Amino acid sequence: MSLLALDRITKSFGAIHALQGVDLEIQPGEAVGLMGDNGAGKSTLVKIIAGNFPPTSGHIAVEGREVVFDRPIDARAAGIEVVYQDLALANNLTAAENVFLGRELKKGWGPFRTLDKEAMIERSSELFAELKSETRPRDLVQKMSGGQRQAVAIARTRLSDPKLVLMDEPTAAISVRQVAEVLNLIKRLKATGHAVILISHRMPDVFEVCDRIAVLRRGTKVADKATRDTSPEEITGLITGAIHAA
Repeated sequence: MSLLALDRITKSFGAIHALQGVDLEIQPGEAVGLMGDNGAGKSTLVKIIAGNFPPTSGHIAVEGREVVFDRPIDARAAGIEVVYQDLALANNLTAAENVFLGRELKKGWGPFRTLDKEAMIERSSELFAELKSETRPRDLVQKMSGGQRQAVAIARTRLSDPKLVLMDEPTAAISVRQVAEVLNLIKRLKATGHAVILISHRMPDVFEVCDRIAVLRRGTKVADKATRDTSPEEITGLITGAIHAA
């Protein structure tokens, strides 16, 4: 049974047809690369999966059960978390405080409840260890590398132990060393049974960590192939339209 199944998803904004009958299935522990040129519909599709807005038509099923996401909290309740490109981190807070931002742990009773900082630090440390990241819970985010910041954002998604993590351009604008760190984080997510949808323009990253690659062009899915059965040249042709479908 698929973890996530999208069936004939369409999305229109007035006369603009952003998505046209897109089908996509994601299996547990699988990483799928979602590729396409700017305006191909990638972000629209991810926002539908994340509950930011509903499809114009089509169906979404999670583990065989049809779902309707009216808001992002509905998608999160179904086990779907998102790491956005800007990461949405608070630079003036520590790694642990960012991991628990909006979901802080507290101790005490009634009006005497206070933040349980030590419990948040301990749990954050466990999450970073699971991800094999060197990020330290007490460090301020503003002093961190791009790879460490990604680890904080991914650890935050792990709090709810999601079934599926959507990642939007996680290796954009970071160094080669940091790219390797982020790709290792994705491998760790797969190894612990989490599915990943990776949106990226970086062909080497997608081929390194993804089991399948789906290509969108002008709102239509033109390919969905096992990574081992395709090549960067074919995917580039599909993205640009030099190859119509595969």
